[in-house]
Amino acid sequence: MNDSLKNTYDSIIFDLDGTLWDSTANVALAWQAAISKVDYIKEEMTQERVRSITGMTYDAIFDKLFPELNGEQRKEVQALCGISELEILHTKGGELYPQLEETLKYLAANYKLYIVSNCQNGYIELFLDLNQLHAHFLGHQCFGTKGNPKADNIKDVVNDHQLKAPVYVGDTMGDYNAAKQAGVPFIFANYGFGVVPDGMVATISNFAELKELL
Repeated sequence: MNDSLKNTYDSIIFDLDGTLWDSTANVALAWQAAISKVDYIKEEMTQERVRSITGMTYDAIFDKLFPELNGEQRKEVQALCGISELEILHTKGGELYPQLEETLKYLAANYKLYIVSNCQNGYIELFLDLNQLHAHFLGHQCFGTKGNPKADNIKDVVNDHQLKAPVYVGDTMGDYNAAKQAGVPFIFANYGFGVVPDGMVATISNFAELKELL
C-alpha cells in the first residue's frame, strides 16, 4: 500500500463488481439459466467468462460474449440475462470483500461515499438492499440509467453532488480510463478482476487498507 492520503479528498466514488463485492459465480448461474431458454446458443456460461467482461457496459458485454448473434437475438438474450441476474442475485447475492461493512462505516464518517458502475438498472439498488448498506452511500449512478459511459456518470456524480476533491476506487483498466477522462484521481483495487500498470495515486491489496490510506 502507498503512503497516507488522509485529508486529500472530500469524497470517494466506488466501482461495484471487483471492488465492493464479487457476484460473478451467481451471475454465471443466472446467465446460464437465461441462455438455456433460447435454442440458438449452445456454449455454457462460466464464472471465468463473466469475469472476462466485468467492468464493460451492459450492452458491450453481450456484443463480446455473443458476436455470432444477430441484433434481435442479442437483444433478447440481454433482456433474459438481465431479468435472471436480478432474480438470482436477490436470492443468492454476491460475496462481499472482507471487512467491507466496517470499512465503509469508517469511511462514511469522514467522506461522502458514492457508487458508479457499468451495470444494469436495479443492480446497485439490489446490492445496497441485500447487504443493508444504503446508510453509507449518498448516491449512485450506472450505465443502465442513461446509457452513458462510466466517465460521464462519474462527472454527473461529481457535478450533481458538488464534490470538490473526489477520488475513484476501481479494479480494471476501464475504471482507470473512466476516472482519468472524468478528471478524478484513481485508487487501484488490485484484489479485483483487472490489471492497472500505472497512473493510480495508490494501490490497495484489500478493501480494509482504505482505512489506513484515507
